[in-house]
Amino acid sequence: MEANERSGILRGGELERLAINTIRFLSVDAVQKADSGHPGLPMGAAPMAYVLWTRYLRHNPASPYWFDRDRFVLSAGHGSMLLYSLLHLTGYDLPMEQIKAFRQWGGTTPGHPERGLTKGVEVTTGPLGQGFGNAVGMAIAEAHLAARYNRPGLAVVDHFTYGLLSDGDLMEGVGSEAASLAGQLKLGKLVCLYDDNRITLAGSTHITFSEDVARRFEAYGWQVQSVPDGNDLGAIDVALRSARDEANRPSLIIVRTHIGFGAPDKQDTFEAHGSPLGEDEVKRAKQNLGWPLEPKFHVPTAVAEHFHAALARGSALESDWQSRFSDYRIAYPALAGELELRIRGDPPEEWDADIPKFEPDPKGMATRVAGGKVLQAIAGRLPSVMGGSADLDPSTHTALAGEGDFQNPSTPREGVQGAAGGEWSYLGRNLHFGVREHAMGSIANGLAAHGGIIPFTATFLTFSDYMRPAIRLAALMEMRVVFVFTHDSIGLGEDGPTHQPVEHLAALRAIPHLIVIRPADANETAEAWRFAIGSRTRPVAMILSRQTVPVLEEASWPVCQSLSRGAYVLSEPTQPAQLILMASGSEVSLIVAAERLLRQRGVWARLVSMPSWELFDSQPPSYRESVLPLHISARLAVEAAVAQGWHRYVGDEGEVLSVQKFGASAPGKVVMREYGFTPEEVCKHALSVLAKVSTRIDEP
Repeated sequence: MEANERSGILRGGELERLAINTIRFLSVDAVQKADSGHPGLPMGAAPMAYVLWTRYLRHNPASPYWFDRDRFVLSAGHGSMLLYSLLHLTGYDLPMEQIKAFRQWGGTTPGHPERGLTKGVEVTTGPLGQGFGNAVGMAIAEAHLAARYNRPGLAVVDHFTYGLLSDGDLMEGVGSEAASLAGQLKLGKLVCLYDDNRITLAGSTHITFSEDVARRFEAYGWQVQSVPDGNDLGAIDVALRSARDEANRPSLIIVRTHIGFGAPDKQDTFEAHGSPLGEDEVKRAKQNLGWPLEPKFHVPTAVAEHFHAALARGSALESDWQSRFSDYRIAYPALAGELELRIRGDPPEEWDADIPKFEPDPKGMATRVAGGKVLQAIAGRLPSVMGGSADLDPSTHTALAGEGDFQNPSTPREGVQGAAGGEWSYLGRNLHFGVREHAMGSIANGLAAHGGIIPFTATFLTFSDYMRPAIRLAALMEMRVVFVFTHDSIGLGEDGPTHQPVEHLAALRAIPHLIVIRPADANETAEAWRFAIGSRTRPVAMILSRQTVPVLEEASWPVCQSLSRGAYVLSEPTQPAQLILMASGSEVSLIVAAERLLRQRGVWARLVSMPSWELFDSQPPSYRESVLPLHISARLAVEAAVAQGWHRYVGDEGEVLSVQKFGASAPGKVVMREYGFTPEEVCKHALSVLAKVSTRIDEP
């Protein structure tokens, strides 16, 4: 290691050296006080972060959500104290008390950055690679909005997305997926700094990660630059300037850093990664870099003034944008009004006026088909809707006809098949994610986090496993993202058990704050989409069928109020109900048919459609009692998935007709029949439940 690195002498002026060491030791002191955290990354990456935040990042600390700000994503979320130090020093609403309360209960400086908790944090990061995907989504959003709204001399959407990546971000598969798609889309305003410190939590990267990262990213279509010395501010500056000048490729800047820089015994060791340095090593690191031992959390006055210049710069930048937008509003009032609605996240009036109403039809249609019709109607009036599938548009019915494909216009199109139609440009609203479910989810989260976009994704339900980390983070961040999952059960048929979801509904329902909706027919599907667009703070997983299901007569009355409540009485018998049949999705038509058989036997059943447990559970007890009254203890739930979770609705005396094993390859109707999902089997189970309850009542 070079002597100048050990001594802490940095290229640049004394003020810059002090500023960088302030970032380092605010981070070190916070981690040490918490006795928990990751000091190594902030110590090594402080110089590149300093150059970015003081020379290039366009932001206004006094107005964290100014729309045309540059976005900064710390994908390496374990290094959160680097970001908190920068936010505090540049004047965000993050006082020193919160720096000192790092990782503590009730604070705003959690162990990994959380969107909505700390002003200036764009996305929740920590699961490695997710932030990288989010950054790609943000860059897509910027490119699309700029293409739609900018006019000559009036660029009202014009900003960069920056990411700071770690070795782990590039090891994770989601990072590879996101990088590949970003290169395909030629996202020139995406700039990523790679903290190449060659150390992971468990040891050297050479144990697991010895590939040529530069050549990999060049193959993806990225501009790649290398900075051999992470303390060389001039070289970092030149690389960032070059990255900003590159219009047709995303940029990766590989910065060779030293984890735990300045710590005599722990620099360049995995011990500096995920644990406090220890009081003695902190003392020696401060001495090594010429930093005072006391007071802790020291910010020199000159450094505070230097960083606070961001407030004046940010105010001027935002004022300039506001002036430009005022001129834009005069010149293009309709576009300005539309963009302002999108910035606020508000749909235009009558956005849902074209949502179709489906007539009762025993032949019916698959809910995936109905969903496609509804989505098309919504997209025609709601330009903020944008998304696509993981190479499954023909199967998920989620292509937006005539809305173009989101591609860089310079991308060769000759001989290309399967595009949704229309221009290839950044105006396109059809996103082709390729077979990349994991990145698709994280990119959708980035689209939502950027603002101005209501994103949707689509794939088969069985592949929701690939997306689970992104779905979980969407719920944690309270994002409006619509996750469309088709091919909802063993009823999809011939593709067999690898493609037939069994446990996936239960897994999605287990995610806090996620709304899972499994509509019974075309009309419930329409209302599911209406709810999803209106759900501003909760993502929605929409579960749709491949197989045809009837459009129910019973559901033809106003479903909108009832679906938004999660469950409702679909049909009430003319005599007092003896039992309750309940189901979700494609099995609702089964209980409708079974009720007719029961009625022929003189048995009276109430039918309950339960498209969303989460919405039903959020209703007042009085409403839940009105749908599932306690005095009717004979209950049967029907769902072609594992029974997990249903027992709280059927009670101790009820039963669940479910699937407790994997599916099979055969025509869908055959599989459903062989697994007992027929009206006759439902009737048989219902009579068994009723007999069991009647026997108990008759017992002395």
